[in-house]
Formats: sequence, C-alpha cells, structure tokens
Amino acid sequence: MSTNSSAASLSSGPVRAATRPERSSGPAAAPTRVLIADRQPLYRDAVARALRQHPQLQSVGEAADGRTALELIRRLEPEIAIVDVRLEQIDGRRVLNAVVRDELPTRIVLLAAATATDGGYEAIAAGAAGWLSRAIEATELCEAIESVARGETALGREAQTEIAHEIRERAQGGQPVLSEREQAVLVLVADGRSAEEIGRALHLSTGTVKSVLLRIYKRFGVSERAAAVAVALRRGLID
Repeated sequence: MSTNSSAASLSSGPVRAATRPERSSGPAAAPTRVLIADRQPLYRDAVARALRQHPQLQSVGEAADGRTALELIRRLEPEIAIVDVRLEQIDGRRVLNAVVRDELPTRIVLLAAATATDGGYEAIAAGAAGWLSRAIEATELCEAIESVARGETALGREAQTEIAHEIRERAQGGQPVLSEREQAVLVLVADGRSAEEIGRALHLSTGTVKSVLLRIYKRFGVSERAAAVAVALRRGLID
C-alpha cells in the first residue's frame, strides 16, 4: 500500500506516525491534520491520496482498527479523524465515545456503509462532527473535512433526511415514527420472520437487521420482538 510519507500505516508492523509539528505563527496557516481509520487498506490509501491533492489538509496517520485509531488520536492529537463505523476491536462509535468522554481535541467524522440510512442522528447527538457515506466522492470528502475544520458539522444527504425525520418525530410529542427500513423490518417481524430471513428479503446483512431491531426496541421502550410488534400495532404504525 502506497501512503503519504508523513502517514503512519498501522495495518501491519510497528506503529509509525508523524510527530506533531508546531503551529506556525506566520501568515500561512498550518494544514489541518487528519487521521484515517478504516478497515480496508485500499480505502485508506484512496483517502490519503485525496488529501494529498489539498495542501490545506495533511494525512498524519492511518489505523486499520479502533484500538489503534484511539491510540493514535491520543498520541498525535490530529484536528480531525475520519473513522469507519465498522472498525474491528473497537468500533467507530466506541472510538467517538472515548474521545468525547476523555475530552480529546480531535473532531470525529464517522463513515457509514453506503447502504446505511440511519445512525446519523445518534452519532451527532453523541458528539460526532460528521456522518458521511463511505461511498462519498473524494472531492466531497475533502470539502467535508474542510468544513469540519472550520467548526461546522458535515452531513451526507442520507443523514440530513434522517435527522429531519427525527426532528419531526420529537415535534409530535415523542410519538415514535418509523423510517421506511424500520417499518419494513417490523412488518416482517410481525410475520414471524427470523433476522436472517428478514435480511434476505430486504437485501440487508443479519447484523444490520439486528441493529434496526435494537433501535426499534429503544424507541418503543421494550426489550423483545413481541412487545415491539404489540406497541406498533397499538399505535397504528403497522397494519
């Protein structure tokens, strides 16, 4: 894997990371320092190459898992970390929680699967500076990083839709409103389908189906399938 000479590739071998430079006091601002944490080497390399096309951005490290990502965030204190939600060992959300809990200065931008249509609201509420699809174009990603460096929040189109949905739900006094995916999953649960069967029917992974179910349980204040179906039927959310 070819990476920027200042980056630390952590997919194998010992940790190699750029030292933290002093901020220039002159008129030229130092580049925004970015850590890339993703489980796929090719994706990390693609992001690093995109950053090299923007002199105001600098890749200072790479991590293939959440434990290494958190270690480098603590050591290098990059301004921004691009973090894959599905990192191994420690997933992206837990990395975010640790950074927020320990009041680390790094702003976390989470990257979700291209098929993800939810999770953004919870991530932003937990302190993320952005929620983007891993399918984002390189130019758009760099623009999003620059916006986060300015103190803004970067949201993909899917996240914007989801957050608007959540705001409408709260405006209705807490009455749960299901997303299309949540409703589709719950209808199949009511039909007695297993998580594996629901995944095949909706072209989702079993893990995604289980995550959707857990989110539904949380919304309804229940802990199992039958209770969730009962609440949905009682409130007219499914037929």
